[in-house]
Amino acid sequence: MTKTWFITGTSSGFGRQLVEQVLERGDRVAATARRTESLDDLAAAYGERLWRASLDVTDTPRTREVVAKAFDDLGKIDVVVSNAGYGLFGAAEEVSDEQLERQVATNLLAPIHLARAVIPRLRAQGGGRIVQVSSVGGLIAFPAMSLYHATKWGIEGFWESTAADIAGFDIGVTLVEPGVARTGFGGPSADMGTPLAAYDDAPPGHLRRMLSGELPPMDAPGDPAKIARAIVDSVDQTPAPKRLTLGSDAYALATTALRERLSALEAARDLAYSTDADDYEVTLR
Repeated sequence: MTKTWFITGTSSGFGRQLVEQVLERGDRVAATARRTESLDDLAAAYGERLWRASLDVTDTPRTREVVAKAFDDLGKIDVVVSNAGYGLFGAAEEVSDEQLERQVATNLLAPIHLARAVIPRLRAQGGGRIVQVSSVGGLIAFPAMSLYHATKWGIEGFWESTAADIAGFDIGVTLVEPGVARTGFGGPSADMGTPLAAYDDAPPGHLRRMLSGELPPMDAPGDPAKIARAIVDSVDQTPAPKRLTLGSDAYALATTALRERLSALEAARDLAYSTDADDYEVTLR
């Protein structure tokens, strides 16, 4: 059975790959991008199966307008993919107020507003699937990416809670956590804070030199087409997988971080229990 998809951030990277693969398998796509002309070739090839709308996801009223029009025009949307996002690099004090606000607006607030726009529609139609493109950076953290990680950890927490709220309406949620992929993320055009000399020999300085080409680039094992294929395949799984951690680097980084966190937590068990009120009877072990 064919599906209808709504995907944000489709001009390049995972979003572009998703649109191509979804159309190739015979489904319909409502694709949004700041520059819809980037999809002209697909529109010529697939005609009415590709619905397009210009959207800067930080424009909340426009997001609501585009979501409403997509549902009204297409009748039903089975899968919503919240994909738009980018990385901001630099120490916390190197980034400007405007850069900080734009990062949070794009990577955290925009997906939340999108969720608030689509959930009532999905609930009214009897269910659907939501895919949130997060990052292994929602489970671990690299130096010099504090604002990016703040948004990814934040969106993971939002969906951990919201997924439980909407499960009874037959709306499944999947968090996608890719590692470093060959999408151009973190390339020479990356958004960087204003360098401070104090960080020249610290991780932010090393990262700047790596992004500028002075140092060898970070390994990027992830194949965007394969990552997109895993996302597309996941929507046919029931129940929806809670997470897709994609890439050998993502798997290794996440398992190491989670094991270290669990080990530290277990080592502090006695301290945790010691802070209970004297009249509290422990029911969890």
